[in-house]
Amino acid sequence: MNNPILTALGAGLFLWFATSLGAGCIFFVNRVHKGVMNAMLGGASGVMIGAVYWSLLTPAVEMTRDRGVGAWLIPVTGFLLGGGLIWCLDKILPHLHPSGNHAGGHAEGLPVRWQRSVLLMTAITLHNIPEGLAVGVALGAATSGMAGISINSALVLALGITLHSLPEGLAVAVPLRREGMSRWKAFMYGQASALVMPVAAVIGAAAVVVMEAILPYALPFAAGAMIYVVVEELIPAAKEDCESGDVGTIGAMVGFALMMALEIALG
Repeated sequence: MNNPILTALGAGLFLWFATSLGAGCIFFVNRVHKGVMNAMLGGASGVMIGAVYWSLLTPAVEMTRDRGVGAWLIPVTGFLLGGGLIWCLDKILPHLHPSGNHAGGHAEGLPVRWQRSVLLMTAITLHNIPEGLAVGVALGAATSGMAGISINSALVLALGITLHSLPEGLAVAVPLRREGMSRWKAFMYGQASALVMPVAAVIGAAAVVVMEAILPYALPFAAGAMIYVVVEELIPAAKEDCESGDVGTIGAMVGFALMMALEIALG
């Protein structure tokens, strides 16, 4: 498939499907042992960090390396703008973290009278925006033949985020089921949290196709957005309520090593 927009849409839909598979596990389990969930979230953190480094930041740095003194400003600016966008959304979008411990268990963002289930779903939706955006930017650039990023590197990024998406659907569905929601309804909320991913992927691909010159900014922009989510949400969640705090750390190491192996083998 050579159409960058359709390629990004297909990848975004696949990420939604992966999240739906994770949420679908609620039909077989009522809860997940906290240590197992921490390991999964830690692994997702490591995968995200590896994807950011090899598939987003490294190509961006290579694109700007030969632009002379001050070229470092391009990737740094894009990176900080990406993190800044998610920070703003974090302050505005009403959401409640599935763990219940983040921010003292209180909803964040603008005050609203939304149901708790909706607030839980919007928390994961917020995570999924930069992931869809990153896949769209990378695949849009690669399938358009733009210099600096290969199709293999973009596919490795998409694969890594797919692995990361699996536990996220479950992370929404399990707390909802624990609070008495039916399995079907918990599943529907879990999969709905990923519907933003195809939209974000198409937006990312369209942006770099229409304005190729923004690619050196777009790649680190997506990287900054993803790193904000990892540091603000995933790593703290992977260290909560577990007798052994090492579980999340080991999961992160394994996730990063997995992305390293995939990049070396396929990138």
